[in-house]
Amino acid sequence: MTLKIGITGGIGSGKTTISKVFEVLGIPVYYADLEAKRLMNEDELLKEKIQYHFGKECYKNGSIDRKYLSNLVFNNEKKLSLLNSIVHPVTLEDAKVWMQKQTSPYTLKEAALIFESGSQQQLDYVIGVYSPTPLRIQRVINRDQLSREEVKSRMEKQMDETIKMRLCDFVINNDEQELVIPQVIKIHETLLSKIELS
Repeated sequence: MTLKIGITGGIGSGKTTISKVFEVLGIPVYYADLEAKRLMNEDELLKEKIQYHFGKECYKNGSIDRKYLSNLVFNNEKKLSLLNSIVHPVTLEDAKVWMQKQTSPYTLKEAALIFESGSQQQLDYVIGVYSPTPLRIQRVINRDQLSREEVKSRMEKQMDETIKMRLCDFVINNDEQELVIPQVIKIHETLLSKIELS
């Protein structure tokens, strides 16, 4: 039996970096954001729906114009919800099929919106990655070349971090003070022992 584990955290929490540590331990990871981008380019029905609701300009030379689409939906709650309602079900189904094909003791699904999209219902456990807000802001500024205001505006659109962490079964503290590798190994061993018990 392969356990299905989610790994989540707010923007700049470092969940992708932590996921890479699990990959080193031989655990396959489904990166939901990357796969959603792929599906928006490859899934014909999804492409049709996006173009129907948001216009043909969303695609340039057959590829999704992420910048154009982001600008269109980011400050419009209704449009953002509509886009999520179109893309999330396709990504959820894709993740489900991918997880079923894996043969490792457990698989990870890395996604920012696990609770918001309801995908925790498909998972056995969820790992949260926690980082203090000032550190997250600085990481995103460095990574995406955004202003402090832009980062804060994106954060405000996400679920409150303390609420999100309370919903998780495990929490990794990624504050650049506590070492993350021992925390990952501890969770890894706990999950392997749960598989042995089941």
